[in-house]
Amino acid sequence: MKIKSYTIFFLFILVQATNTLYAESPIETVKRIGDKLIRETPFKYRLILNPSNNKFNDLKFVDFGRTYGLGKPAVAYAYTELTSAIDTTMTLEVEHNDACKIWCNDNLVYERKGWRDIQLIQEERSVEMSYSFSVRLKKGNNKLLIKSETSGKEWSVLLQPPSEKDAVLEYPIQYPNIGLQNIQYIDKKIADLSNWLVIGPFSPDIDQVHQPEKEIRFGHMYEGVTWTIPKIEILGDVIDPAPWGTTYQWNYHNGGVAWAMQQMTEVTKDRKYEQWANNFCDYQMEGIPFVDFQVNDLRAVRSANYAIVNYKMLDFTLAPSIPLIYRLRKEADFANRDLYKAYIDIMLDYARNGQVRSPGLTNYTRETPEKYTTWVDDMFMGIPFLMQAGLYADTPELRKAYFDDAASQTLDFNKHVWDKDARLYMHANFSTRPEAKLPHWSRANGWAIWAMSEVLMYLPKNHPKYNAILKQYRVHVDELIKYQDKSGFWFNVIDRSESPEEVSGTAIFTMCIARGITHGWLNEKKYKPAVMKGWEAIASEIEEDGTVHKICVGTMCSEDVNYYINRPFYDDDTHGSFAVIFAGIEVQRMIWKTEK
Repeated sequence: MKIKSYTIFFLFILVQATNTLYAESPIETVKRIGDKLIRETPFKYRLILNPSNNKFNDLKFVDFGRTYGLGKPAVAYAYTELTSAIDTTMTLEVEHNDACKIWCNDNLVYERKGWRDIQLIQEERSVEMSYSFSVRLKKGNNKLLIKSETSGKEWSVLLQPPSEKDAVLEYPIQYPNIGLQNIQYIDKKIADLSNWLVIGPFSPDIDQVHQPEKEIRFGHMYEGVTWTIPKIEILGDVIDPAPWGTTYQWNYHNGGVAWAMQQMTEVTKDRKYEQWANNFCDYQMEGIPFVDFQVNDLRAVRSANYAIVNYKMLDFTLAPSIPLIYRLRKEADFANRDLYKAYIDIMLDYARNGQVRSPGLTNYTRETPEKYTTWVDDMFMGIPFLMQAGLYADTPELRKAYFDDAASQTLDFNKHVWDKDARLYMHANFSTRPEAKLPHWSRANGWAIWAMSEVLMYLPKNHPKYNAILKQYRVHVDELIKYQDKSGFWFNVIDRSESPEEVSGTAIFTMCIARGITHGWLNEKKYKPAVMKGWEAIASEIEEDGTVHKICVGTMCSEDVNYYINRPFYDDDTHGSFAVIFAGIEVQRMIWKTEK
């Protein structure tokens, strides 16, 4: 019996040793994600017809100049119908060159004369227009006729309903439909191509009455011209977009993937991951003239990668620029270096002077859903870039300025979004209602601790704010580990167990705690078990082919916790997959450091 017991014990030890020997390392696991990205990312545009969206919930426009040409004074008309489910009055915003008149159901609802240039202002998530007017819509179909004059320089009219400023609305807005679908004697194929009929050009006098103002008649000549549709534009679009976006669109989480792939090469020494990051950056930089043409010349303001031009939001400025500035720091000479540098120079100025900040403090804020809203997301969207900017700076004085800004912002964010009672971060804080308590969303807390870890890695330890940041980091970590589930996951709303387990928040927490152990901010014996348990949970959601499950889609901010609890999850959403890659990298570095 004693021999048999020894044999069983020996076999148990052998099995454990074999499992340890052949267990996949964290870096090998996340390489599968990188390999999938390499296999599946084309970094190309495909040509599509400019989509004709029939819901009047965003910007619509008629570009008379593309249809009739420029260079001569003229007048032209555009016609469409608004179909409303109810009797209602709605406000429309309008932008146009020169003189313009608009009729709804034969009533003049807007008129402005004179010569002027189009003045569109790109805000955080909206395009601001110069003028607005009200229209009374009856239930059913409503005729809309636009008359536009040009001096010959430019010739467009743009309309949109008021933007909702990223608000999570209690009741959805009932937007009317727009287009030609319900107009008798217009074929459906025409209505599928365009929301508008146009006619012109006529003699250049906004007050001269032409026949279209009197009668809409098809198969009829009006002073030598007849109805047609505007020039149909072909746009470049990304290939096979996923519900949450595509891996090579310009935004912070795709830029984050490129940043992760750069560091994957540093750990694995396999340059194919870095090459993917280089391809991402080159694609974006080389594509700016094309994107600018689509957005500003063709008025396709939401076309592919639109956010890389004329944008005012950290998600689409500083955060996705990190792999660009990272490459500039690490690589002295490469083909597109001048393109990278020119863009980063713009971003450096934006970091100092462009992004709105909280009055009396230093931290970045937003205009949405109201001015001076502080989002904890912006700790990640802005502060890591500032640290990279400091490392990139060519003088000690400039480096100090960026580091000081990052350190000050890290602490000033706490004055808005740190919940002292819960010892967790709220998703946002409103300037007009600072007492409002928003939920403790997992990924939002991840953005905060990620930003703190970036500052702690590079800020000199003798910096006057280093210890305060380190203290805040440790307090946050200690509270977070209380909420780690026995499965190793954190819930999508950290302190709500009815909320589902979620990968992106779990990955960021695991990564940042692993960093703390590697850099000596945290005690290995106390915190390493949480890291390993977190990593096992993350790895369980990574398929052999590199697919990653359980990632919460992006969110707006809300006081309603159910909004967060019920957010949809997607596979491979880069909001989470880039965090998972970083987690694998940092857990691997921790293992190498602690198991020497």
